[in-house]
Amino acid sequence: MPQPSKRRRWMILAAIGLGVVGIAAIAIASRNSGEVIEVRTDTVALRSIVQEISASGKIQPEVEVKISSEVSGEIIALTVKEGDRVRRGQLLVRIRPDLLQTQLEQFRAAVRAAEVGIEIAKVELDRTERELRRSAELYDKGFISKQEFETAKAAYDRAAGQYQSALAEKSRAQATLRQAELSFNRTEIYAPISGVVTKLNVEIGEKVVGTAQMQGTELLRIADLDTMNAIVEVNENDVVLIHTGDTAQVRVDAFRDSVLVGRVLEIAHSPLEKAIGTQDEVVNFQVKIRLVSRDDRLRPGMTCVADIRTARRDRACAVPIGAVTIRYDADSTERNRTARAARPPQVAFVVKGDRVEQRIVQTGISDRDYIEITAGVSPGEVVVSGPYSAIARQLRDGSRVRIKRSRSTAGEQR
Repeated sequence: MPQPSKRRRWMILAAIGLGVVGIAAIAIASRNSGEVIEVRTDTVALRSIVQEISASGKIQPEVEVKISSEVSGEIIALTVKEGDRVRRGQLLVRIRPDLLQTQLEQFRAAVRAAEVGIEIAKVELDRTERELRRSAELYDKGFISKQEFETAKAAYDRAAGQYQSALAEKSRAQATLRQAELSFNRTEIYAPISGVVTKLNVEIGEKVVGTAQMQGTELLRIADLDTMNAIVEVNENDVVLIHTGDTAQVRVDAFRDSVLVGRVLEIAHSPLEKAIGTQDEVVNFQVKIRLVSRDDRLRPGMTCVADIRTARRDRACAVPIGAVTIRYDADSTERNRTARAARPPQVAFVVKGDRVEQRIVQTGISDRDYIEITAGVSPGEVVVSGPYSAIARQLRDGSRVRIKRSRSTAGEQR
């Protein structure tokens, strides 16, 4: 009886073993028969990476002066034309001074009248002063009454007040005359700086409005073209990477045959907001780039594109920028699920034989083609670099792949 029981136990164990082997074989066969994804690869290499931020804007001079007239009238002389180079203090525009000339004569006559008034008041003051001294002597001797003495004193005080009033009137008339002379002198407009006339808005015979009472007519603009800047707009996400002193390469749309070198001079603190309150809202900041190299063809208002170099890494462990993607399923631990909301994990797929291994990587700076990997892969390993649909969606840890085209770039230096 013990023999059959032992034989039955061995038969059951053999059947279970065959079942396990069969299930494993089925799983392996199923795995081997899975989809094969065609990919492109690249080799992790040490490279020099220069991170750049591109921004568009316009060329502007460091100094540009808008010139307006302070007096109204008709332009009777215009000594420059657009594009002329002028010196500081050079006569630019003359406005007809006939009305101001008439006012000037009136104020000069008022000054002369005030001087005559002073003379008359002085004569009266001297007369009342002598009368007061005489009255004082007679009063001391008892020949006149106190009332008569006080009358003489009151006349003197009144004459002294009129004399002081005449002096004040002359001062007022002189101040008015000086103001009229200044207005008269402003009918001739001189260049406040040396530079080039970049804009001319008026012609001889035109009437202009002065700035004394309102905004006034802008006559022309003078710019110092020896010092030029590129004023570009940088997105709020990129402006935090830029620092004063960063180098930049500026390409002007009008002549792309040359590249101008510049340095970041100023970074604005006030934003330039567009489409506020809509889904297209954009927040940019102005960045001023001082052009170090000169080009005589530059003109204010020309459009340009600036590539601002914000960082550089030599011998950085780098992969093609398309080899790194964000995958929310890269790490399913509770801690990483909580952290994903702030910063989802970045992954790359490393080729191991005919399969790929999904790696969580940490990245650094990047240029147009490559991105720095600070952790997750090592130089010499082969990573999937394309296509984008495979890296972003299709590939999983352990997926079978077929290499379509490989670019062997191990150890390449740029």
